[in-house]
Amino acid sequence: MAVATQTMTDEQRKSVALEYLKAFDNGGTTSGGGSILDLFAEDAQVYFPKWGIAEGREQIGRMFGDAGSTLKGIKHDYANFNWVFSGGDTIVAEGTSYGEHQDGPWRAGVPEWGAGRWCDVFEIRDFKIQRCFIYLDPDYAGKDTERYPWLANRAR
Repeated sequence: MAVATQTMTDEQRKSVALEYLKAFDNGGTTSGGGSILDLFAEDAQVYFPKWGIAEGREQIGRMFGDAGSTLKGIKHDYANFNWVFSGGDTIVAEGTSYGEHQDGPWRAGVPEWGAGRWCDVFEIRDFKIQRCFIYLDPDYAGKDTERYPWLANRAR
């Protein structure tokens, strides 16, 4: 990871994280027309469940391509985000999403135990994402129920 050279405020870090989430909703294109990968440091790390840790923009692009190829569309509910600031480079965004996966649609809270709730932990320095660990249930369509006995009797 690169040594920090520019001082950032929490609001500036939040604006970088929001630009990333909005770019994801916009098929990987930022509000300025650039690639979502431009928001990352060259040596950044991104974790996605069931994929693992991608290191560097090339692997991050491959990971986003793999995960994104299963989605027909996604939208994050920006108005309802919870933000946690550490006083340093780390910020956390917790929120909900909805959209359509290749296996079907999802919306946070429908059903309550289903996909759509997520939490992202960011490290942002020098106006670049250095690290983004994504915590969510990647079973967007809620098909993986047989392995969880408490879901066997729940109506969808």
